[in-house]
Amino acid sequence: MKTSDKIMQTIKRCGVMTAKQLADELGMTTMGARQHLQGLEESGLLSFDDVRAKVGRPTRHWSLTAKGHAQFSDRHGELTVQLIDAVESLYGAQGLADIQRARETRLFEQYHDALSHASSLLGKLQILVSLREREGYMAQLETFDDGYLLIENHCPICKAAIHSPALCQTELTLFQRLLATEAQVTRREHIIAGQRRCAYWVEAQKIKD
Repeated sequence: MKTSDKIMQTIKRCGVMTAKQLADELGMTTMGARQHLQGLEESGLLSFDDVRAKVGRPTRHWSLTAKGHAQFSDRHGELTVQLIDAVESLYGAQGLADIQRARETRLFEQYHDALSHASSLLGKLQILVSLREREGYMAQLETFDDGYLLIENHCPICKAAIHSPALCQTELTLFQRLLATEAQVTRREHIIAGQRRCAYWVEAQKIKD
């Protein structure tokens, strides 16, 4: 993978970053990182904001532009939107809803089988992250004292989900069903709402005395 592609991938996963942070992450010099960042900015893929510090010069923070985000796959988004329109035209809103429920059922069965190999909530979440990562969601898991944050830095069905928001509700419902006996799942960040990623807070169910 080219260095410029690695930079794009890293910023997509981590969000806003400085040249120094990128250099440390990718094992390169800060000067080299700045050169690549400048080239990506000239191509319209990155933009920057200069953030003032209490002492010294402002620090330049880099992030993806809309064009930069568009470089990541959307799983034939336009075709999917056309298919959704065709299904709704032929079978109506109820027919589309039935198909979306069937998709959720299929995903639930697939994920449930995979998660059945784990004996703990953390183990299940690790498997879930691996599944979502393979499907293009750029998933990761952060652990806190009071719960977990399941993060998806990319949505490979974004165009379809914007066109048919029920697809997004399916994602949340799916996670809630999979972990229903062990945890509560709520969505804290949402790409379609204008945030840079989707993030789901997973809090273990309290054991009643």
